[in-house]
Amino acid sequence: MKKVPYRDQISKFLGLSLIIFLLFSTSLFSQDAAVEQQAETAEASTEEVVSTGGDAAKGKQLFNQNCAACHALNRKMTGPALANVETRLAEDEGLDKEWLYTWIKNSPGMISSGDSYALKIYAEYNQAAMTAFPTLSNSDIDDILAYTAAPPPAPVAAAAGAVTASTSGASSGISNEIILGALALILALLIMMLVLVNSTLKRIAEANGVSLEQEKAKKGLPLWKAFAQNQFLVLVSVIFLLLSGAYFAYGWMMQVGVDQGYAPIQPIHYSHKIHAGDNKIECKYCHSSARVSKHSGIPSLNVCMNCHKSIYEYQGNPEGPSAEDLANGYTNEFYTGEIKKLYKAVGWDEENQKYTGESQPVEWVRIHNLPDLAYFNHSQHVSVAGIECQTCHGPVEEMEIMYQYSPLTMGWCVNCHRETNVKVDDNAYYAKIHEELSKKYGVENLTAADLGGLECGKCHY
Repeated sequence: MKKVPYRDQISKFLGLSLIIFLLFSTSLFSQDAAVEQQAETAEASTEEVVSTGGDAAKGKQLFNQNCAACHALNRKMTGPALANVETRLAEDEGLDKEWLYTWIKNSPGMISSGDSYALKIYAEYNQAAMTAFPTLSNSDIDDILAYTAAPPPAPVAAAAGAVTASTSGASSGISNEIILGALALILALLIMMLVLVNSTLKRIAEANGVSLEQEKAKKGLPLWKAFAQNQFLVLVSVIFLLLSGAYFAYGWMMQVGVDQGYAPIQPIHYSHKIHAGDNKIECKYCHSSARVSKHSGIPSLNVCMNCHKSIYEYQGNPEGPSAEDLANGYTNEFYTGEIKKLYKAVGWDEENQKYTGESQPVEWVRIHNLPDLAYFNHSQHVSVAGIECQTCHGPVEEMEIMYQYSPLTMGWCVNCHRETNVKVDDNAYYAKIHEELSKKYGVENLTAADLGGLECGKCHY
């Protein structure tokens, strides 16, 4: 049998690999095109709009500005659900659009006039009077009614976001498959070439009369024996190991009790990124005791319910969750589920919009914890010194999961006292001693250290 030269073997192998790679890529791109076509079809279907005589897009904006605090489309809140309210009132109560115009513009007047349905709604919803909107025109109300009659926008947006996420996920997956396939082919080619080169070198050695066994016998001492016989290298190695071991042991012992980066999982997920970041909620709205107390305090759940009586589900990004959120599991459904945990803890009945009295404690996990021998007063730093929360707690407005940003060590606190100027403006006490202390230390601005901030008794009992 005639032997085929190695060059011909490699050429045939490369040609076969290229054909397989092209077929693999073609099949993947055809799948990508099918996914894109499916996404376009879904997107086109979501663009259908139901026209009811008003502008639903303007109506959505008006609804969010004037109605959303007390009403939702498909569930009861402070007031009734408003999906298809015009049709339902016409069919069930025989009320026309003129009645709605009058009710929205002057609901207290209709209740005072004794209108039967107005009194029924007033009694059903615990005599919570609806705000009058005399500035809304009939055209504005038509737009709102068009929005309430149209399909609810949130599911449509969620569906579109799901399609977008699935499309991007599919595209990302296909790209990864192409890259992995190409890398696998390259690896196979390298292995094949190494085998061929090794085989060729062996044949050349045999043709020249070189014995591999003889070459191995000619080699000197093993590396470890040569190292052991060199006293200088052994001494240097021992000294290096001792010094590096002492260094790492010291670093480890200095970290005992330092919990920087600690980020426990809480029983109810709370995103500072959404609350303090996206919605710009001021830190001391929830941690109100930081102004007047030693502790910043854990917000009671009734503070959460100030907003979440009305905010019962998380809408998130209208374009759908980002790739990072999807990877971490932070979808709209996840956040909505956490709101349900809040309702269960406080005993809130969503359907009837009232408390059941069956509450459960939430076992929050403490993140920032100073030793008992250290004294720290939040009000002294927040209210008197005017220090921002982010100075110690870091960029909380960017934290999805809250973690300990600063080391909270003694050295960290002492450095802050040495470097931070005391706020003496509009402070009669400091104004009285500022001049004398400035002369004493020869500086214009006084630090906390200048005022005794480094005395042991300032922080230790």
